[in-house]
Amino acid sequence: MASKLVIAIVFIFDIIAFGLAIAAEQRRSKAQVVPDSEKNYTYCVYDSDIATGFGVGALLFLLASQILVMAASKCFCCGPALRPGGSRSCALILFLISWVTFLIAESCLMAGSVQNAYHTRYRGFFGEDPPSCQTLRKGVFGAGAAFVFFTGILTEFYYISYAKSKDAGLPPY
Repeated sequence: MASKLVIAIVFIFDIIAFGLAIAAEQRRSKAQVVPDSEKNYTYCVYDSDIATGFGVGALLFLLASQILVMAASKCFCCGPALRPGGSRSCALILFLISWVTFLIAESCLMAGSVQNAYHTRYRGFFGEDPPSCQTLRKGVFGAGAAFVFFTGILTEFYYISYAKSKDAGLPPY
């Protein structure tokens, strides 16, 4: 039987990761072009950089969740043999899909955090085009949050299917 403690902790970690990813999307850096005090040139001024911290926090909570499930299930391959049947097949499919969604979520969160932390230092003189103040595109952390959600659901179902297959009727071959 699946450990209710593992399921609860993984669920809480996934909810926290999802919340942090949504918060990162809402608080991503914005920039504006500002002239200097003598009005000789313009430069980019960025607002709060808190979205980077939220993105990294979401990344770490999702990573902790995935590590906990993989440790509890012995990463599907290192424990005793599983009973043949539908639960084992379902667990294998969910295992593979959860890893794919996990890697996509981590990639989105990592790329969003790195890009959000990047601040251009360009200056433009008056009479020229204003400097390009690069900011993170809208939706990167949102995509990460969506894949955190999918990873959380798939991982929970994987762990339950794994536990069913481990505890099922006949001994392995």
